[in-house]
Amino acid sequence: MPYLKLIPVHTTVQQSLAYILNPDKTDELFYASSMNCMTNARDAYLEMKSVYEHYSGKKFDMPVSLTGKNPVKAIHYIQSFDPKDNISPELAHRIAKAFARKTFGDDVQVVIATHIDRQHVHNHIIINSYSVSGQKFYANQETLKQAREYSDRVCLAFGIQPYDKSRGKARTVAYHEWKNRRQGTSWKQKIREEIDSLIASVKNLDELLAELEIKGYTIRRGKYISLKAPEQQRAVRLKTLGEDYTPESLASRILWSDVGANVALNDYDPSQLREVYLEIIGKVIRLSAEKKKVPRKRNPSLPYSPQNDLDVYRLSAQLTIINRDHIRSITHLEERIQSLKSTHETSRREINTLTVQHENLLSLIQQSEMYFDLKDKPMLSEAEKVKLNLCTLSMQNNQISTPSDLTYLKTVLHDTEKKLTALKENFKDCQQKYDLYTDIAKTYELISQGDYISRLVEEERKRQEQENQKKKNQGIP
Repeated sequence: MPYLKLIPVHTTVQQSLAYILNPDKTDELFYASSMNCMTNARDAYLEMKSVYEHYSGKKFDMPVSLTGKNPVKAIHYIQSFDPKDNISPELAHRIAKAFARKTFGDDVQVVIATHIDRQHVHNHIIINSYSVSGQKFYANQETLKQAREYSDRVCLAFGIQPYDKSRGKARTVAYHEWKNRRQGTSWKQKIREEIDSLIASVKNLDELLAELEIKGYTIRRGKYISLKAPEQQRAVRLKTLGEDYTPESLASRILWSDVGANVALNDYDPSQLREVYLEIIGKVIRLSAEKKKVPRKRNPSLPYSPQNDLDVYRLSAQLTIINRDHIRSITHLEERIQSLKSTHETSRREINTLTVQHENLLSLIQQSEMYFDLKDKPMLSEAEKVKLNLCTLSMQNNQISTPSDLTYLKTVLHDTEKKLTALKENFKDCQQKYDLYTDIAKTYELISQGDYISRLVEEERKRQEQENQKKKNQGIP
C-alpha cells in the first residue's frame, strides 16, 4: 500500500511545478498530466495564479510574511509505492489521476507527474488551494488523513492491497463460491478458461493482466502475481493454476502463440544454429515421451503429449523464426537484436513526444471551444467567469485568437493522430520481433552451455519431490 505525505506550498508554486514536471524524471513528460490547467510549469502557474487571486483576493506571488501566518497557495502530495508492489509507471500514473479526481473532484486545478528516476516509482500531485468553482482545500492532519483513506481505496480498486487483517480468523464462504464447489466447478477452472480465451489477443503478460482487470478481476503484482474474480472471496496465485499458467509459461504461450511450429526442414541451406535446434528439439521430445520433464501443455484444452508440449512447441517455433528470417548464426542474431533495440528506443521516444503534443493539443482545443462558447453567453456564473479567464489566458499564451486558429489546431491534431497510429503499429511490430529474437538468444545461450536439458530434468525432479511430500503430508501412500 502506498505512503502519502503532504507539503503545504506557501511561496514556491512555480518552482514546485517546474520540479515535478522535470522531463528527465517523467520520460520527457510522458508521465505527466493535468486537469483544468495546462501540463507545463509556466502555463499551469499562471492559470493557478488566476484562480487563486480571483477567489482569495490575495496575490499568488506575494512574499512570505516574517511576522504573520502565510496562506497556503498550493498543496503538494507525494504518493510513494513499496518496491515490493512492483508498480509500473503506467499503473502509478493511472492511480494518481484516479486519486486526484476521487479526492478533489472535477473542478480542481491539478498537475500530476510520475517520477521514474529512482528505484521505486512515485507520484507528485500539486493542487491549487482553490478549485475553479471556488472550493477551498486545506492542508492539515485531518485532510491528510482523509486523502490517505482515498489513496488506499483507489489502490485497492487497482489490486494493490494492504496486509490481510483477517489472517488467522475464520472466513465465511461466499454463496457463489459455495455453489461452484457444490456443482463441481471451481474458481481456478473459471480463471484458466478466461486466460485461455485471451491468450491469442494479447501481446504480453501485462496486456493479459490488463484485459483481466477490464473484465473485473482484481490483480496484485509483486513477488507473485495473484488474481481474484469479481465474486471470488480469496485471490489465487497464477502458479497455483498449474504448470500451464505460471508467469513463465504464460509469457511463452503469448509470445509464440501466432508463430506456428511448421518447420520446413529442407528449404534452407544447413547452418550451425539450425542444426543445434534440430538436435535439442529431438532430445526434448524424448524427455517428454519418457515423462522426464515437467508436462506443460501448449494447448490446455488437449491431452498432454510430446506434440502438445509447450517446450517442444517453443523450440520448434523458434526454429521457424530462424528459418523464416534467414538467421545463419548467433552473431547474426545478436546484430539484429542490437539494430531492433536502437529502432525500438527511437520509436518509443518519438511516440512519447507525439503523445505529449497530442495531449497538449487536445487541452488547447477544449479550452478554445469553451472560450468561444462562453464569450458570447449573455450571463455568466462566477465559476464560468473564472473558466473564461482561464481559457483566455491559455489562448493568449499559445497565440490563439480566432476560430480559424482553432480550425488549424484541429487539423494539426488530426495529422498528429495519424502519425501516432502509424508509429504505434511499427513500434508493436518492432517490439514483437525484438522479444522473439531475444527469447531465441536466451534459449541458445542455455543450449550452448549444456544447461537446457539438465534444467528440464532437474525441474521435473523437484516437482516430483514436492508432489511426493504433499502426498506424504496428506497421508496418501
